[in-house]
Amino acid sequence: MDKFTQFNPLDAAAVGFLVLGWVWIGWRIEHPGSSRPSVSQLMARYRREWMVEMLTRQPRIFDSSILATLRQGTSFFASACMIAIGGGLALMGNTERLTGVAADLALEQAPAVVWELKILLVILLLANAFLKFVWSHRLFGYCAVIMASVPNDADDPVARPRAAQAGEINITAARSFNRGLRAVYFAMGALAWLLGPAPLVIATCATVLILWRREFASHSRSVVMQAADDPARG
Repeated sequence: MDKFTQFNPLDAAAVGFLVLGWVWIGWRIEHPGSSRPSVSQLMARYRREWMVEMLTRQPRIFDSSILATLRQGTSFFASACMIAIGGGLALMGNTERLTGVAADLALEQAPAVVWELKILLVILLLANAFLKFVWSHRLFGYCAVIMASVPNDADDPVARPRAAQAGEINITAARSFNRGLRAVYFAMGALAWLLGPAPLVIATCATVLILWRREFASHSRSVVMQAADDPARG
């Protein structure tokens, strides 16, 4: 407990604000209002339609290639998180370098344990992201197996239900992947805590704003919305 006496109430408030922002934006993206859906919700519709189109696509190499690309993306981010976690742990194990970096940046004079705990917050967020990416990778694997079990005959009574199952697993995998990305965003924002509680609050606000804009006010969202509302699609 003596370690935490090195922090003041502003530090606790800033960390609490970061956690609150992380939880709130995640909930807002995954539970948007019907009048303003998020990009993630809009893309879920396309994932379901993808599996419907897969039923009549011959051969289905195109679909397997897309899924392989999605799995490669999760693998890349999972590997990147592992490297970043390892770097953070190595930095925590070298207290002399921590204090040296603080001195070079002309930051406040504080015991090495203060910098260690601040880096630990970043590592915890990265660890959460890593677990999300690993689970997403596994779910995309489940999706691949279910897709492979869909009969080639689109009129087979098993074909459409299994395609729907593959679509839902695909959506769940994408949800986990997006959660991992959000954790990475907030891990980068948490680095601002090295400069103090006020920069952490500012970085948290910037992170929430960036995520909100990309999900609810980006150009890509407007394009997706136009395609979703295309009357030619019935």
